[in-house]
Amino acid sequence: MEIQAVPLETLQAFLVCLVRVAAMLLALPVFGSAQVPVKVRTALIVVFSLVLFPVVRPYVAGLSFTPFHVAVLALRESFVGLMMAFTARFIFSAIEMAGAVVGYQMGFAAANVFDPQNQSQTPLISQLQNVLAILVFLVFDVHHLMLRIAVESFRMLPPAKLDFSAEPISYFMELSAGIFVLGVKFSAPILAVLLLSGLVLGLMARVFPQMNVFMISFPVNIGLAFITMSFCLDMTVGLLDREFNSLSERLLNLFSLF
Repeated sequence: MEIQAVPLETLQAFLVCLVRVAAMLLALPVFGSAQVPVKVRTALIVVFSLVLFPVVRPYVAGLSFTPFHVAVLALRESFVGLMMAFTARFIFSAIEMAGAVVGYQMGFAAANVFDPQNQSQTPLISQLQNVLAILVFLVFDVHHLMLRIAVESFRMLPPAKLDFSAEPISYFMELSAGIFVLGVKFSAPILAVLLLSGLVLGLMARVFPQMNVFMISFPVNIGLAFITMSFCLDMTVGLLDREFNSLSERLLNLFSLF
C-alpha cells in the first residue's frame, strides 16, 4: 500500500490549529491536570486537533510561515487558547474561593489537603467544591461547548488577523473581577447561617457564663455548615450550570472586541 505524503502547507496549517487547541486544553481543568499522564494529554491534544482541523482549515490556510511569522503565530495562538481556558477557570477559582472562606468560618482553617490538579495545598472545603464543579463541568458537556467555541474562535479570530488592543484586555480583566462576586454568591447562604450561629452562641455565652461556648462552637458550626451545603446543593449546581452556559456568550463578546 502506497502512503500518500502530506503537503507541507497542510501540515503547517495543522500545526497552527494544534497550538491553539494545546494551549486551551493544557489550561483547562480536568484535561490539563497533573493527574492526567503526559502521554494521555498529548494524545488528547492531537486527537482533538485532528477532529477540529477539517472544520477550521479554511481559516488557517494561506498563511506565511517564515521563521519570524511562525514565532508570532505560536504566541498569538497560545494567547487565544489560554484566554479561552482561563475564562472557564474563573468559575472554578470562584467556587474554590467560596470554599476557602466557608472552611475558614467553619473552623477548618488548618485543614488543608494536597490538590494534585494545582500542585498546591488547598483548603478542604475548596477541594470539595472544586470536585463538584468538575463533575458539573463534565455532566453538562461543557468540554464539548469549549470545542465548539474553539471552532468559532478560528472563524472570528483567524490566526493572521488577530489584532491586540486595550478593549479585549479590559473586558478580560472585568471577567476576572467577577470571580469575587461569584464567590460571594456561592458562599452567601452558608456564611449567613454561620453568622446567625455565632450570634446565638454569643448570646448563650452571656446568658450561661459557665458554658464553654468556644468548644461547643466547633461541632455546631461544622454540622450547620454541612447541613446548609446539602440543602443548597441544587442551588449551587444550578448556579454552576448557568455560569458554564454563559461561557459561550462571554467568549464571543471577547472575540468580537479584537
